[in-house]
Order: sequence, then structure tokens, then C-alpha cells
Amino acid sequence: MKGKFITFEGIDGAGKSSHVEWLAEMLRQRGKTVRVTREPGGTPLGEALRTLLLTQAMHLETETLLMFAARREHLAQVIEPALERGEWVVCDRFSDATYAYQGGGRGLDRNKLHILENWVHGHLQPDLTLLFDLPLEVARERIALATRDLDRFEQERADFHQRVRQAYLERAAVQGARIQIINADQPLSDIRELLENIVSMRCL
Repeated sequence: MKGKFITFEGIDGAGKSSHVEWLAEMLRQRGKTVRVTREPGGTPLGEALRTLLLTQAMHLETETLLMFAARREHLAQVIEPALERGEWVVCDRFSDATYAYQGGGRGLDRNKLHILENWVHGHLQPDLTLLFDLPLEVARERIALATRDLDRFEQERADFHQRVRQAYLERAAVQGARIQIINADQPLSDIRELLENIVSMRCL
């Protein structure tokens, strides 16, 4: 039996990453073998590309192509082999992020994204995508409290992040069978109870 593929999405500051390891541990306690990974990244090549993408200014199409190049390697080396072994893969971001950031935030033609998505993984979509959503002003307040250096996406203006959020919500409206919106502006314990209920109902 093939494993399940669950992705986490959301604007910067939504807090999704704090729940990735928690969900993986919850699944392990239920007897699942779980691989936790992230995008861009997940492989040595992907992590090298991640550093470039988060720190170096570049042409929008170069940025997008590098995102999908990292994704193709990630799929070939990590995601697809794990699923074939029956493992569950929990991934922090996937192609929905590229639609949101490069498409919504930066304005890349969605047809180009659709072509790349079909080329790189037309045969595979996540079984479930958890989209962490909250008001932009709350997300910006959280980013402002960060004690680390911000990457070049996090440093973008508020209108960029608003377009990213809108693109995520539009994608969720079209692919509601796969994408589950999570209200991220609520207590941690409430979010985790909701995540457990959703994953139990949809995947277990």
C-alpha cells in the first residue's frame, strides 16, 4: 500500500512550520512511518538551491524554474520512493506555494506554472494540503517578532503578502477536495486538535 502525502502551506507568519513535527509525531504514535521534509529543499541539491532562492535576487522566471528544479529532485530522491515504500510524507510547502508566491505575489503567468506543474508532477498531488490562513496584519506582527534574519520573501512589502494570501485562497476554492483551510489565528491547542481530527477523517 502506498503511503500518504500531506503538505503544509500558508503565508509567512502563519505558524504552519510549528505544527509539522507535531503532526509527524502524532502519526508515528499511530504506527505510521513518517518522513518530514520541506521545500525548497529536502535533498542536498534542493538545500543548495534553497539558499540561493532565499538570499539571491534573480529574474522571476529563473526563480520559478529553480523552485521546480528543486521539486523534481525532491520528488525523485525523497517523496516518491518514500510513498512507494508505504511511508507517509509530511512536507512543509509544495507547488501550491509556487502558485501563491511566484504566481500571486510576483505575478507570473499562471499558464506557465500549470505547464511546469504538469511536467514535474502531473502524476502526483498531495492527498491532503493543510492551508494555514490568518489576517495579514497578524502574520506581519509575528514576522516582526522574529529573532533571526528574515529571508528575501519575508522581507517583501505587505501588498506582496496580501497577493500571496489571496492566491492561496483562490487555489483552495478551486481544489477544495484536497486543500483544507485552517484558521491559524487561534490557540495552539485548538489548532492541533483540529489537525488531528482532519487528518484522522481524511487520511487514516
